[in-house]
Amino acid sequence: MKRLLACTGLLMAAVTLCAQAPAPASTPKAPPASPPQTATASIGGKNLTITYSSPGVKGREGRLFTKDGQISKDPTYPVWRAGANNATKFTVDGDIHIGDLAVAKGDYTLYVDVTDPDNWTLIVNKQTGQWGTKYDKAQDLGRVPMTTTKPTALVENLTYTLVDNGGGKGSLTLAWEDKSGSVAISAE
Repeated sequence: MKRLLACTGLLMAAVTLCAQAPAPASTPKAPPASPPQTATASIGGKNLTITYSSPGVKGREGRLFTKDGQISKDPTYPVWRAGANNATKFTVDGDIHIGDLAVAKGDYTLYVDVTDPDNWTLIVNKQTGQWGTKYDKAQDLGRVPMTTTKPTALVENLTYTLVDNGGGKGSLTLAWEDKSGSVAISAE
């Protein structure tokens, strides 16, 4: 009986000590390969938001937009998801124009047609919530030619920028690697 009480006492003491011991440090989680990003602006009183995942060039310079490059491996090519992971979400809280395309208040998905890597076309699509490589052309609200240029330096991580130029005018720019495409935005 004494042995049983002694063993029980030792067991209780061990449990108490273990419960008070600090938990082992967890291994820090590596940042995602294509981190989530958001671009926002208010243009003419309309709030615009682009939510996307930002892939990096990661040593693939010159091998992204060519006919046999990384982008061409997407099943939707030459329509590019213009981001990574989930489809790029575009939200606007009032009616605007992107180029000549009327875009009503709501949520959309952005794609880019890169058939000609030097002359991009922005695609505003009505389908939302899908994975980036699930593109349905029948859901296109419309397409807008982009002004495509070459940045002064390599753009390592894909970046969307929304800019308010005042007077109800602004712009949307997408830049990655050695390409940059822009379209004008105007508030109604």
